[in-house]
Amino acid sequence: MGSPSGARDGLSSVTRGTFLLLVGSLAYVALNFVARFILIRSISTDEWSAFYLALTLVGVFAAFGSLGLPSAIARSLPYAATDAERRTMVRGTLIVGTAAAIAVSVALGLLGSWIASSLNFPDLVPALELFPVAVGTSIVASLIAAIFQGYEDVVPNALYIQTITPGLFVAFLVAVLLLPPYGIDYLSALLAYVLANVVALLLTVVYTLRWLPRRLAPGPRAPSVFGPLMRFATPLLLVTLMSTVIGSGDTLVLGSYYPGAVGTYGASLTLARLLQVGVGAAGYIFLPVAARLLRNRDASAIRLTYVTVTKWMILFSLPLFLLFVFLPARSLDFVYTSKYAVILLPLQITVTGAFLTTAFGPASNAQVAFAQTRLLAYNSVAAAAVDLGVAFALVPSHGMTGAAIAWALANVVYTGLSLAELALLTGVHPFRPHFLVPLVATSVPVAAFLVLAPFTFPLWSLPVLGFGIAALLVLVVLLTRSVDEGDRLLLGAVESLVGRPLPLLRRIGRFGVPAPRS
Repeated sequence: MGSPSGARDGLSSVTRGTFLLLVGSLAYVALNFVARFILIRSISTDEWSAFYLALTLVGVFAAFGSLGLPSAIARSLPYAATDAERRTMVRGTLIVGTAAAIAVSVALGLLGSWIASSLNFPDLVPALELFPVAVGTSIVASLIAAIFQGYEDVVPNALYIQTITPGLFVAFLVAVLLLPPYGIDYLSALLAYVLANVVALLLTVVYTLRWLPRRLAPGPRAPSVFGPLMRFATPLLLVTLMSTVIGSGDTLVLGSYYPGAVGTYGASLTLARLLQVGVGAAGYIFLPVAARLLRNRDASAIRLTYVTVTKWMILFSLPLFLLFVFLPARSLDFVYTSKYAVILLPLQITVTGAFLTTAFGPASNAQVAFAQTRLLAYNSVAAAAVDLGVAFALVPSHGMTGAAIAWALANVVYTGLSLAELALLTGVHPFRPHFLVPLVATSVPVAAFLVLAPFTFPLWSLPVLGFGIAALLVLVVLLTRSVDEGDRLLLGAVESLVGRPLPLLRRIGRFGVPAPRS
């Protein structure tokens, strides 16, 4: 049982942050889908694959250039004892991070032609000549967002990174379409992406100049704390690099054997990552909240917050999992049209891996909060080895399916190892009866219904089915009396978020409270 006051405070912050990040993440998904829709219909298949592969390389170089500082500063700020320590951390992070961003951007610019020639993919050349700018802007933006994350402020991430950046990209693409000479070519698409990142970073800097002084007023610094921050960030740099391999290594291996398949394979990853939006949003704000609770020696509140957050993030991912796995053809028709049927099996594989990681909860974020960075680094190396090993073994003969198996296994290994270590060392894990019973009692009958239904589901019915599955999960929680103290505190956090009591929800929730033992 967690500390009620600590858990209430933690869930309140997590609820607010998760809500904003969910909105931002959904906007990110929607806007990127619109951008993808425009690009696929405007440039050739090879150019689109080059664009997607270049984005993957941007992620790899940005991971290296971040130096592990985003997670380190997000955890260290709430854990610090004084504002003098925080001023040193913020200043040092911005100086060192900006210098690293410039260095990595220059490195990609110098290596771009060699990478393109090594892959025998000439369409990569213009992308890797322009995208180094995007590497630098993404690193600096992520550092700024992480500083505010340490203050439990998710606006820079949710608004500027996840909403404004892709929104500007779509706006610039539409402008190119509507202005003479009317039409998007490959070069204009690349320029639109780079310009969107530059403008979004400038807006993020304006936000920082306005709001950071209100959270951290000018004053003395404590220079001695920056060394420990960098040492704390060192294993996190390895984690960041290996996490990038886990997310993109299979794509790069696929690109080395089948460059033209990269864009198509990316469509399955896009849908699989939808399942991780909820737990990703929760994990982002869970990190600084857990660090603050740990500073207050309230580990029991962390355990209660963890299981409650994971339990209700399943509400977002379970409907997508069941539809994509058991109705994959209809789901692909609904999202991409039938021409993407070639990724039917890769979709089922990647979605299964994504769902399992969601069910494990924000384990890696919790490990950072508990300062288990060395263990996390080992986990990331093991998972990256799985991703690359399986990809090199299976991609040559199985193409996209082999890449999908590698991605799914690596993600499950990474999160699974983190969760196992958390459970053993801290008692943090989500696998309580009030989480597992509703999950199984909802999933099994719905899966059987989707598989055995003697008719073809019309496309319009898929969103209805998705909302129906979510509603059924809530009903099963009530019928199985799986409401616990964390759920009650979460409802209080929701009431605080909307600014008014919700008596109807409280009355409904009482039906799900376990009967008192005699």
